[in-house]
Amino acid sequence: MGRNPMRAAVTLCAAAALAVPFGTAFAAPSAQPTTRTQQTQDPVLVDCSGQPQIGPASYVLACGDGNSRLVSITWYRWDTHAAVGRGTNAVNDCDPYCAAGAFHSYPVTVRLDQPTAAGQGTGEPHFTRITLTYTDGRPDGSPRTVSYPLPG
Repeated sequence: MGRNPMRAAVTLCAAAALAVPFGTAFAAPSAQPTTRTQQTQDPVLVDCSGQPQIGPASYVLACGDGNSRLVSITWYRWDTHAAVGRGTNAVNDCDPYCAAGAFHSYPVTVRLDQPTAAGQGTGEPHFTRITLTYTDGRPDGSPRTVSYPLPG
């Protein structure tokens, strides 16, 4: 790592943080539909790069650094009021620091709700809150159920 290992670690973290938004924008499309048709009025889920999605198989929760993401999501409901699915929350423990940390997987139930009306923010209805309920284990210090505001 050269003469200054801390500088190298910070540089690696910064590079990873900058790469995350581009990774979701240029990733291969999932097998599930990610765009809406004109006839559909169901709200979308807006990702870190501002792209609308319906039924994504994965979703980055920590847009700045990618240290928390949902993977292997299976959606059971997606309508004008809410979306509900199951998946896995992959969370970096950042121990001793994020670049050297390890990802741990926790099964979760995912709920999207509080949709906006069409025309607000993105110009189309979108969910504004995500709630995760950990079903078997959870990250240290995390409550069983957590809610976060969504971009849009």
